[in-house]
Amino acid sequence: MLSVRNLHAGYGDSEVLHGVDLDVEKGEVVAIVGANGVGKTTLLRTLAGLIKPSAGNATFKGQEIGGLPAHRAVESGLVMVPEGRRLFPRMNVRRNLEIGAYTTRARARMNENLGTIYELFPFLREREAQLAGTLSGGQQQMCAIGRGLMAMPDLLLLDEVSLGLAPIAVKRVYEALGQIRGTGLTLVIVEQNVTQALRAADRAYVIAGGRVVVSGTGQELINNEDVRRAYLGIGLHEKEEASL
Repeated sequence: MLSVRNLHAGYGDSEVLHGVDLDVEKGEVVAIVGANGVGKTTLLRTLAGLIKPSAGNATFKGQEIGGLPAHRAVESGLVMVPEGRRLFPRMNVRRNLEIGAYTTRARARMNENLGTIYELFPFLREREAQLAGTLSGGQQQMCAIGRGLMAMPDLLLLDEVSLGLAPIAVKRVYEALGQIRGTGLTLVIVEQNVTQALRAADRAYVIAGGRVVVSGTGQELINNEDVRRAYLGIGLHEKEEASL
């Protein structure tokens, strides 16, 4: 579904991605993990059309998307749920969800898709008239995911879905992602919560220094001592070992 080859991108004269290669197959959950500042979010923003690549290419469903404007990426079926949720805090929950139905195809099925989102996240139906800014962090994250789903994506990019959330909220968000995965939707998850992401993923890529340095199944990377020590920053203490 998604193929990225030798992708370079950054901000102004500062290059962040130095030749990324990766593939995502239809129906997979793929995690992209690594330390802060290694290019994970930059990669998603480039794929979503928010940053124009300086070199390399990315194809989605066989079509080149490198440099495609963000609205065209959404129309093609590639949708991003940004870091920090980015809801409209002074709009109610329902309006935030409806804004996700950007494309003509999604607008035509808005009510049907809204019903599907409410089935997935029942509390959103209960609070549809509530201002989004008054929701808890975990509830805001699920509202943001719901907004992304309203666009009827084929591939959903999720940036730091657990950032700033309490452990119980993280658990609920990942349970919801499991349900979404069950519908056959393809997911790419960027995470600093490495263990959680690897457990949820079919396959994973570790990024360091703007490049993919290792890849494999989620379980392979969890069990790879060298990967954990060198790239993931886990497995260094007995307490951390026990948590795995």
